Amino acid sequence: MILAITHPADEHAPLMLRALEAIRAPVTVLDFSDLPRHGRIVLSHGGRARRRELRLDGQPPIDPDQVTAVWWRRPLPFAAAAALSRQDASFANRQMGEAIMGIMASLREARFVNEPWRAQVASHKTHQLAAAERAGLPLPRTLVTSDPDEARAFLDGCGADGAIHKALHAIEADWRTTRRVGPDDLARLAALPLAPVIFQERVPGVDVRVTVVGDQLFAADFDARDTASPDDFRPVTHLCRVAACEVPDAVAAGLRRLMADLGLVYGAADFRRRDDGSWAFLEVNPGGQWGFVEERTGQPITAALARLLAGRR
Repeated sequence: MILAITHPADEHAPLMLRALEAIRAPVTVLDFSDLPRHGRIVLSHGGRARRRELRLDGQPPIDPDQVTAVWWRRPLPFAAAAALSRQDASFANRQMGEAIMGIMASLREARFVNEPWRAQVASHKTHQLAAAERAGLPLPRTLVTSDPDEARAFLDGCGADGAIHKALHAIEADWRTTRRVGPDDLARLAALPLAPVIFQERVPGVDVRVTVVGDQLFAADFDARDTASPDDFRPVTHLCRVAACEVPDAVAAGLRRLMADLGLVYGAADFRRRDDGSWAFLEVNPGGQWGFVEERTGQPITAALARLLAGRR
């Protein structure tokens, strides 16, 4: 049985569930936000009566020992009872998290897409950049700093194309696009000691999204140069010129080395391709979106993910 850890608002969940149904792969959906109110955990150890169950209202019990694969897809936080104080709710959610992550860690033979602990570590951008260098991927000149003087010196050396800046981490409430460093940003450099920032030399060219599914690479150009967001295609995907493309052998080999180093079997990797054909690695998102790529290119990404989860080639 495949355990899909997702939630009803995830637009990718129906795609995946239909793809798994098409190959007759049994799947059970688990929404973490339902667990405290509508679920029960039973884990007995020692003695003769060993039981391991996740029970959800209206569903057959889930036996972790029968789980062959886990699709870890952006789970929602646990939702503690509204009657609890903030402190008690935090405590209750931590206990639920410990129990669930203990179950996940015990699934030694299951395939994970991706293992949550590896995905969490891989999401750290400074860790990614170091791993990408080890993998031999070409990188833009990059500085992560909270030192205003270091930032000024770096930006002064970025040349006519300038530089971009982006956050080390963001949630939905404070997410911002990757943007070119402008006069207003330079005026705020004195605030850097409060929070470090990623600065990168700006790479003119076309964005390339490479969706990695096991050994398969699905690459697509997103040309946002004529849009209002030329340095970040994500807010304007509907306005981009889009086409499937090939990944150069050296870049493909480096990306596969990076994925192996990070312990990931799925990822949405972003590159820039310059007009001279050279590539620059930007980042890889262990839980990145792929539906919009599949919609625009027709690439069978969901089907490939379903086969990966089901252990089929």
